[in-house]
Amino acid sequence: MERLQKVIARAGVASRRKSEELIKEGKVKVNGKIVTELGVKVTSSDRVEVNGIQIEKEEPVYFLLYKPRGVISSVSDDKGRKVVTDFFPYQQERIFPVGRLDYDTSGLLLLTNDGEFANLLMHPRNEIEKTYVAKTKGIPSKENLRKLERGIRLEDGKTAPAKVKMLSVDKQKQTAIIEIIIHEGRNRQVRRMFEAIGHEVLKLKREKYGFLTLHGLSAGDARELTHHEVKLLRGLSLESTKKNS
Repeated sequence: MERLQKVIARAGVASRRKSEELIKEGKVKVNGKIVTELGVKVTSSDRVEVNGIQIEKEEPVYFLLYKPRGVISSVSDDKGRKVVTDFFPYQQERIFPVGRLDYDTSGLLLLTNDGEFANLLMHPRNEIEKTYVAKTKGIPSKENLRKLERGIRLEDGKTAPAKVKMLSVDKQKQTAIIEIIIHEGRNRQVRRMFEAIGHEVLKLKREKYGFLTLHGLSAGDARELTHHEVKLLRGLSLESTKKNS
């Protein structure tokens, strides 16, 4: 048996928190009866309805996608642009991206139909490291890179300390390749961090998410996470959230 809100979230209807709100608001029925208590547990044979529509109890699935540039981290786009779920044309489960990568950013992105898992990974206190490689216009000085390492003031507050490493420079073209590791997930954060020290990011790629890498994948390729990888991600998230609570 599983908690009702977890079943709703796993079906991809809403996040765990939103599922709890739906239950409290009397919008959820179990076997034809309205349920408003959060402690209710259901089995796979129970009929669950949200806003009068029976949910499809999907098995949880977890994917790693090498997102190309020029793709929206969403399940749909009103402008008709390519979205990440277009790379899963035969996937029956209603998967969605865990967090996002900007339209012009490539790299590692996770997708799932497990709302609880997604919320766990995106929790503000989660400190799973994300490794990016940026190509910058101009060559940042060592002092400016140290500013990024210490944390830099942005319009939405100071960033947490980052790990920064200069990988290469092209003095003729006046560009640099820099690795930066952060654990926050603010909107366009890496680009804004470099802009704050006076350097535009020309290209950006997320190469690692925790222990996960893009090894063996080309842009547009995807693979399913193993049970062990999912378990490790849960463990990392729970450990980090507990440490920072």
